[in-house]
Amino acid sequence: SPNGGSIGIGFSMASNVVSRVVDQLRQFGETRRGWLGVRIQDVTPDVAEAMGLAAAKGALVSDVPDGPAKDAGILPGDLITSFDGAEVSDTRELVRRVAEADVGRAVRVVVLREGKSETLLVTLGRREAAEAEDTGDSATPPAAPVEKELLGLTLSEMTDDLASGLGLPAGSTGLVVTGIDETSEAYGKGLRSGDVITEAGQQAVATVGDLEARISEAKDAGRKSLLLLIRRGGDPRFVALSVE
Repeated sequence: SPNGGSIGIGFSMASNVVSRVVDQLRQFGETRRGWLGVRIQDVTPDVAEAMGLAAAKGALVSDVPDGPAKDAGILPGDLITSFDGAEVSDTRELVRRVAEADVGRAVRVVVLREGKSETLLVTLGRREAAEAEDTGDSATPPAAPVEKELLGLTLSEMTDDLASGLGLPAGSTGLVVTGIDETSEAYGKGLRSGDVITEAGQQAVATVGDLEARISEAKDAGRKSLLLLIRRGGDPRFVALSVE
C-alpha cells in the first residue's frame, strides 16, 4: 500500500463504503480512493512512553515518500491525531478515513510534532494511481565488520559498500545491524541483521557516538526506553527499546 508498509488494510468494508465504490464504478468506470502518502504504525504503550505521550493513540508517521503528505510538510516522527476534523485513534481508522475521502480534496491534518500540535492542509491524491507506481524492492544485506555492541545489537557505521549491498544510494547514513543477541529485547521486537537505524530519540544518527549520546540523554531524562527508527528494505518502522 502506498499509504504505508507498516500497516495492514485487509479489513472488511462497511456497507456505506461498498455503496460508494459501486457509485464510483458506475460514474467513472473505476474506483477513486483518497491517498495521503505516508507510512504509519500504531502507537504501542512503550512507544508512547518513549515519546512522552499521555496515551497510546494516533497514527505515527514512520516515512513520507514523495506524495501529498510530503508536499504538505508532514514529517517522519509526526503523530497524526486528527484527520478532516475527526480524531484518529489508530492507523486502521486513519486508513479508512483517507480511503473514504474524495481525491483532490484539501483536508486538515493535525499532527503532534515535538510536543506541539500543528495543522497542515493536505490535498489528497488517488491511491489507485499511486499503487500502479509503487515498485519497492528489498535487498539482502551483506556481512559487515563489527564496530560496537549496544542494546543487544552489533552495529557498524554505514559505508558506501554497505549501502550498495543493502540497495541504498551512495552517501546513505545510519547504523547497520550486523549481528544481534537472540535473547535480547531488540530481537524479540523484530530487529534483525541488515536493519538500519537512522534515528534515535527522533534525531538522526550517523555514528555509534550519536546513538550512545541519545541513550545517555534518555537516561538523564528519566525515560525507560529510547525510540529508534529502523529501515529494512526501504520499509521504516519505529521501535522502542529499553535503556535500563
